[in-house]
Amino acid sequence: MIPAVLPTYSRAKMTFEKGEGSWLIDRDGTRYLDLGAGIAVASLGHAHPELAKVLSEQATQLWHTSNLYHIPKQEELAEKLREATFADTMFFTNSGVEAMECALKMARKYWYEKGQPERTNIITFKGSFHGRSLGTISAAASEKLTKGFGPLLPGFISLEFGDHDALRAAMDDTVAAVVIEPVQGEGGILPLPDSCLKGLRDLCDETGVLMICDEIQCGVGRTGKFFAHEWAGIAPDIMAIAKGIGNGFPLGACLATEDAASGMTAGTHGSTYGGNPLACAVGSAVVDLINTPEFLGDVNRKAGFLRQKLEGLVAAHPDVFETVRGTGLMIGLKCKMANSDVINACYDEHLLTIPGGDNVIRILPALTISEAELGDAVTRLETAAKKLEAGG
Repeated sequence: MIPAVLPTYSRAKMTFEKGEGSWLIDRDGTRYLDLGAGIAVASLGHAHPELAKVLSEQATQLWHTSNLYHIPKQEELAEKLREATFADTMFFTNSGVEAMECALKMARKYWYEKGQPERTNIITFKGSFHGRSLGTISAAASEKLTKGFGPLLPGFISLEFGDHDALRAAMDDTVAAVVIEPVQGEGGILPLPDSCLKGLRDLCDETGVLMICDEIQCGVGRTGKFFAHEWAGIAPDIMAIAKGIGNGFPLGACLATEDAASGMTAGTHGSTYGGNPLACAVGSAVVDLINTPEFLGDVNRKAGFLRQKLEGLVAAHPDVFETVRGTGLMIGLKCKMANSDVINACYDEHLLTIPGGDNVIRILPALTISEAELGDAVTRLETAAKKLEAGG
């Protein structure tokens, strides 16, 4: 008999009932050190006291009104993000995939309103992941995502990641936008070099094509900047965010310049729940806590410590690990053994990591994790590696 919850996930054996900072506690009381943070979501850790207070206070005031009315908490969060980013305006959503759908619609509407309705194609890259709606799986064009769900939506051009010649050749007068993850997450923690991101920005400026950054996984402090594209000193025209902005409360947003958003007038897009008072109260507190020089500096310091430890781990266990890659606290360990075997061995050490493409395990801890906890995590990884080497 089919389970009551649709079985679209191969779930691990644990059932967590409580979280404390960088720890998750199973129903039997076992504590697990969490290097996944709900897939880069709980950036401030589990049960953060200030966020719990903000949510509780808002819950006693107002949960939902719909976007038929002004929402003060939404406007407050929008102003904070406008001050902190390139964006002039934004649309709030419940998730990253909804933010991406808004971004794709915005890009096409932009050209329609400019009198160039033929500019509908959107360039994406192999290994990318932008969500699981029909639109975003069509964009990513990965067989893993699309098999059995055809016909796919037209209007997407998928290129090899890093093929500059193919990119330039594809940038004709049918292209509306290019979508790029500054760091591919699901694809296996692949950072785009700053020079390439700058080159893409220059190419978009040269051709008029809109640049869309997908910072759903790599944004909100994850790489040591508030948003990852800042490392390259550039800004997109449109950006999709989610995950860390709500710390576990469903919240996303599509941010844009005034020009890029010029076609999105009343009635062109909507959301029943997006940007409701509960979500935006949490999001506003998250921005206050993360977007400070002190907090981001601490992320970079801890990232350097972790990177050094992981480089040593890889060198000591070459039969298990191949290399370390990534940036900030968005790290990938490329494995020699099947990454699923490494993840399962980590479970035995009460350590949680996340699978990724290219046989990688993703390390995406809470940004508030302590240096001592990071050291503990590497020790557990080493114990798991030794057991794997011994055939266990």
